[in-house]
Amino acid sequence: MPSFDIVSEVDQQEVLNAVDNANRELATRFDFRGVNAEFSIKDKLITMQAEAEFQLQQMLEIFLAKAIKRGLDVRSFKEGDVIHSGKTYSQSLTLQQGIETVMAKKLVKLIKDNKLKVQASIQGDQVRVTGKKRDDLQQTMAVVRGAELEQAFQFNNFRD
Repeated sequence: MPSFDIVSEVDQQEVLNAVDNANRELATRFDFRGVNAEFSIKDKLITMQAEAEFQLQQMLEIFLAKAIKRGLDVRSFKEGDVIHSGKTYSQSLTLQQGIETVMAKKLVKLIKDNKLKVQASIQGDQVRVTGKKRDDLQQTMAVVRGAELEQAFQFNNFRD
């Protein structure tokens, strides 16, 4: 029986490249000359530091533009609160990897509500979809892509 997995994962190398490109653009921008501003990444956490809160907003736009150019989905990044500490402001972006149980249940419910002839099952941090026909699986992919969910999904392991 044909099947595929719905996953939510981000390519760490592309995230690192986007951070490096954003840091490079900060070094060349006129409005950030002489300003102590930088991006740093550690595991699944990207930290932005600047001297003013409005600069953090500009940095966020720079990073998201670089992420889009690298082929990353902006829904994969969750913004944290702005933290003021002494002379610096900082904000963190968290990478969302894996599908949480609540979101997986929403996906299964979405698939069942559309009355598609497939079965969806939750397997850890991914959802496996199986069906008798390849067309049903492709229709399921279209439904998941068209749904307004707050997370980015990819389709892996398509077996015929």
